[in-house]
Amino acid sequence: MTGKLTAYVKIVLAMSIAGSSVVAGKLLVASFPVFMAAELRFLLAALILTPLLLKLEGFPSLNKREVVILLLQALSGVFLFSIFMLYGLKYTTAVEGGIITSSLPAVVAVLACFTLGEKLSRYTIAGIVLTILGTQVIHLTGTLSEVERGAAPVIGNLFIVGAVIGEAVFIILGKSTANRLSPLAVSTVVSIFGAVLFSPFAIREALTFSFIEVPLQAWLLIGYSGIVVTVIAFILMYQGLKQVPASKAGVLTGALPISTVLLSAMFLKEGISLFHLLGIAAVLTAIYLISKESETEDNRQVQTKSDDMQSSKEQSFQEKRSCVKSQNYF
Repeated sequence: MTGKLTAYVKIVLAMSIAGSSVVAGKLLVASFPVFMAAELRFLLAALILTPLLLKLEGFPSLNKREVVILLLQALSGVFLFSIFMLYGLKYTTAVEGGIITSSLPAVVAVLACFTLGEKLSRYTIAGIVLTILGTQVIHLTGTLSEVERGAAPVIGNLFIVGAVIGEAVFIILGKSTANRLSPLAVSTVVSIFGAVLFSPFAIREALTFSFIEVPLQAWLLIGYSGIVVTVIAFILMYQGLKQVPASKAGVLTGALPISTVLLSAMFLKEGISLFHLLGIAAVLTAIYLISKESETEDNRQVQTKSDDMQSSKEQSFQEKRSCVKSQNYF
């Protein structure tokens, strides 16, 4: 497996784990207040990541620009994303929450085009179109078939839209630090900032909250959210972003709604229709197109290096012949 293809796989895995966080969030808000659930998640992640970073790499020296970028990432992709997502899941279903995240690839690609100057290749454009079409097919389930919806789906879905915007900004900002800071360093700092941002609101909720009544399943979900979703998914995402343009990473986020729909059916008993399956097939095709492009790019790079080496050898041979000819004159 090529390096760039491996990066694509890491992003797909990261977004699949992120999709599982939608289901976990739906279950968590039934047992915890929103800010407390988010605080416990990122506090746990920070407590795990900080000693790991100190042991493996040491804490990085950050300049003012990097501190601002990481703080903005924590604000957009951790604080705002978690608030909007968790509040949204109180009023809408996990399946609809996953469906709405389908706009993320388009939002990321557009932001990358305007802010980073990244060009959209034909493969990327085709992947974006397929992702949007696939998730719109999934959306037909809610309009052409009878499915159970949330208590206030419009309000809930608007919150999810806010979460999508926050995640898109998070991904774009990630490109600014991916080249110098390690995935572990970024994940640690962002988690610390996230825990700090949530703490005053979580403390206020904790003053009137009964921890004794929380079931074991909810505590296990906090552990899963803090370790797997926050730690492992963050690291995978940043490792992938080191080699993948933000616009292409945006297309691969189509794995998120697929993961959400499948896991919602398994753990929340929310139904899957033919429209869901058709949408999933379209998004998987989009991911294949992006992966196919990575193989083509790698092959071109290998061929270019081979041509350069051959050209260098020929040039060296010609120089030696010229040298021999020059010696014959004396």
